[in-house]
Amino acid sequence: MKENLLTTLENSRTYTMQVAESMPAEAYSFKPMGAAWEYRELLHHLAYGIQWWEDNYVKGKKTDWNPAPAKGKKKEIMDSIQNAYDSLRETVMDSKESQHLFAGFHATLDHITHHRGQATIYLRCKGITPPEYTY
Repeated sequence: MKENLLTTLENSRTYTMQVAESMPAEAYSFKPMGAAWEYRELLHHLAYGIQWWEDNYVKGKKTDWNPAPAKGKKKEIMDSIQNAYDSLRETVMDSKESQHLFAGFHATLDHITHHRGQATIYLRCKGITPPEYTY
């Protein structure tokens, strides 16, 4: 069962990174009218969220929601997403299979999917066709 979680995680990572890569670096400050975040801030939130959900819902380690402001350019944001996925992968690999692990893992993926969907809308607002969804 853990192997299925890891496969699902890697599929999520691949598609998330394709979405992140699709926005040109100079447009990482783009924010659709009425949107709360720039593209950079949205992806920063996604990366921070992976870590926060991992701590709180996969590891069961209560941590406050306290993200630092989004900094960096496209490469730094993409690196932070990769690092967050790496950490979650390690946690899944090191965890015992349990209902807690499965529930926390899927809650984390739901948060990723929610914000990745927003990111695809940002791409469309810029006239960029998002990468084909794969699962």
